Amino acid sequence: MKFLRSRHGRVVAAIVLVMALFLARPGAQRLRSRIVSSIGLALGRQVDVGTVTLRFLPQPGFDLQNFVVHEDPAFGAEPVLQSSDVVAIVRVSSLLRGRLEIARLRLSEPSLNLVRNSEGRWNLENLLERAARTPVAPTAKARSEIRPGFPYIEADHGRINLKFGQEKKPYTLTEANFALWQDSENTWGVRLKAQPTRTDFNLSDTGLLEVDGSWQRAANLHETPVKFAVQWDGAQLGQVTKLTWGQDKGWRGAVTLSAALTGSPKDLTVNAEVSIQDFRRYDITGGKASRLAAQCSAHYSSTDHTLSQLACDAPVGEGTIAAKGSVAALSGVRGYDLTMVAQGVPIQPLVEFARRVKKNVPADIVAAGKLDAKITLRRETTGTGLGPVWQGGGEVQGLNVRSPLTNTRFALDKIPFAVSSNANPQLKTSAARSRTGATGLGTELHMDIGPFAVALGRPGNATVHGQVSRSGYNFLVQGDAEVQRLLEVSRTVGLLAPQTTASGDAHINLQVGGNWAGFAAPAVTGTAVLHSVHTRVRGLNDPLEVAAATVSLTPNAADVQKLTVAAAGNTWHGSLTIPRQCETPRACAIRFDLHASEIATDAFSGSVNAVPGKQPWYRFLSSTAQASPALPRPYLASVHAIGKLTADRVLIRGVTASRVSAEVELEQSLLWLSNLRGDILGGRHNGEWRVDFSVDPPAYSGNGTLEKVGLDQLAEAMHDGWITGSANVGYVASTHGWNKTELLTNADASLQMEVRDGSLPHLTLAGDASPLHVNRFAGRLLLRDGKFEIEQGKLQSPGGIYQLSGTASLNRVLDVKLTGEGTHGFYISGTLTQPHVVVNPTADTQAALKP
Repeated sequence: MKFLRSRHGRVVAAIVLVMALFLARPGAQRLRSRIVSSIGLALGRQVDVGTVTLRFLPQPGFDLQNFVVHEDPAFGAEPVLQSSDVVAIVRVSSLLRGRLEIARLRLSEPSLNLVRNSEGRWNLENLLERAARTPVAPTAKARSEIRPGFPYIEADHGRINLKFGQEKKPYTLTEANFALWQDSENTWGVRLKAQPTRTDFNLSDTGLLEVDGSWQRAANLHETPVKFAVQWDGAQLGQVTKLTWGQDKGWRGAVTLSAALTGSPKDLTVNAEVSIQDFRRYDITGGKASRLAAQCSAHYSSTDHTLSQLACDAPVGEGTIAAKGSVAALSGVRGYDLTMVAQGVPIQPLVEFARRVKKNVPADIVAAGKLDAKITLRRETTGTGLGPVWQGGGEVQGLNVRSPLTNTRFALDKIPFAVSSNANPQLKTSAARSRTGATGLGTELHMDIGPFAVALGRPGNATVHGQVSRSGYNFLVQGDAEVQRLLEVSRTVGLLAPQTTASGDAHINLQVGGNWAGFAAPAVTGTAVLHSVHTRVRGLNDPLEVAAATVSLTPNAADVQKLTVAAAGNTWHGSLTIPRQCETPRACAIRFDLHASEIATDAFSGSVNAVPGKQPWYRFLSSTAQASPALPRPYLASVHAIGKLTADRVLIRGVTASRVSAEVELEQSLLWLSNLRGDILGGRHNGEWRVDFSVDPPAYSGNGTLEKVGLDQLAEAMHDGWITGSANVGYVASTHGWNKTELLTNADASLQMEVRDGSLPHLTLAGDASPLHVNRFAGRLLLRDGKFEIEQGKLQSPGGIYQLSGTASLNRVLDVKLTGEGTHGFYISGTLTQPHVVVNPTADTQAALKP
């Protein structure tokens, strides 16, 4: 009761009574109409409200359901603003005068459409112009003010959409909190916080956009004084590029943009600052963080859509990069009059920038020198169809680069470059020859670099001439070079080059080109003629010596012709085709066709072993040959190679084969030799062999035939003339081991053998004055456990026909039985050199050893 007797209590009671009368009398529906009419009159748009509910706390007002502000038909049929839940707070002082006046509108999760029609006008322009003409009082008006006050309009968790005509763009602002009010008699204020995004992508980390501004009353919108501050912070560069272009361009960094706009739309002063912290390519991490920053100022005129007095400045170390000029007709055929100047820009920051955008640039590069340039951009707005005209150029002076990591140092007095809209025909042709080289070099802005000379370790310098555009780049490198120096410089500039020690000379005619899109690695194409090159290969003790070779590089392969190379004690001639664009050596097959005048297997041993003779030469093909898991595998144990080998002579421990050829495939330590042909021991071999070096010890298996082999040559190779004649042999064999002893001990073979017109000089039978003569022998020999077992043997001699059985060991120990057909037989024991013959006890014949 004390509250009702107080002044405030009587005011509240009066307000409640007035509101109750408004709602209780039959004109309550007209109250809803008055609310709709009041808001619609203030906005200049038709307004609809579904239902109206009275509220008293915390402030008297109304809850409006399904609040809709319709669009001007000139901009479309979709409502300009709609919200399912709106709170309208009543200005209490207006009720005491018998009027209904809205002091505040609070919208929950509204949807606002910003529309630009074909004439270039925005749907909110009429609203702003109407507000300027309407004699309303400020939002925070005095109680004594009779004029209606402009309501304070606020929204939370809203959405702001963008439309051009009837097309709704994917760009939108979500989680938008904004407010609009009349700050003073002639000034309105606006505040916005929102997250930029797109409706057609799932974006995150696009940052927070904040706008805080005001404008004043004027006769028309173009003359309206404005003052706005814009801040975009916390955006991730990759998401910004996807927001802007619909595609993540692959760049990373934290973007910050701030801008201040003052003046009027027809003479607007714009000051902006932008920075990118930790700028880098998406797949480059670590290293020193790089920061890019620039400041710009300009004047904008909405009358002719011209940006004039443009001045941008980006400090780079002790130098600066600046741009000045104007851009006309921003909304039509744009015209340009811009001048860009780089003055005293140090090279080291540019190297740091290159390291953040280009992979494989050494981290320890130290560069000295300065860049100066002046470039102009001109384009008229006359609609002649002519594109922008670029002109200008500059130079890098006193360039000195060193990299301890690649052991490289080089210096250049001057690198000139010129910018224009016309391409260099020579470079354009070179780019066309490279499938992955820069494309479109003749149809857009280009920078011609050089020509300039580079010392590559030879008396005559190489010449470099390049061209760079927005789509790609292409460089020509021509001249003489020392191979090691060429590799070091290549690695220094970020090209993938073999990590090997090499010496020798090369005459090069190379193109280095590529496209920026997708961050594809540069493609090196062209030719290199090599002379006296020495290099090392993992697994070989002695260097590989390339006496001569012509290398032709295409985007997909390196084709080596006229090759003469000495490796592992043998000299080879022929050709190689080495695939490129392969992640690992085993992913693509090397093709080869090699010929040697002579191959000596004994020469391999000293070339592939740290201690010659301790291990077999072929161990460097094995994947199990590493000294420790931390060491790389031998190179030939990791490649995939297919081709043909031929040799005039092959020397294998005293045995000589001639006219040898084989189809060879090596893959992951598996070696296949097919169509292995050659003349050996006076006959001809044809067969196939497979060697598995991936197991320990290696496993061998093969089959083949030997035709018309001279057994006397076999005996000579064994240093014992124990047999003569001619033989045909078919065999199937397998074994495993690292050395001769293991291979023979583990051998398992089956030989089908026929011998004609031979003799056994160490063996005579009783009654014969001459050695045993073999007219024909046919039989099967099984090699197991170091012994040949004779099966189904049949020996025809002048003295009779015998069935032959028994064993002969690899140690030349004999245990053989001759069973005569209709005559006596014999037992042969002893050794191959000194056989012992006894007559079968059932026979009368006596046998004797030949003295």
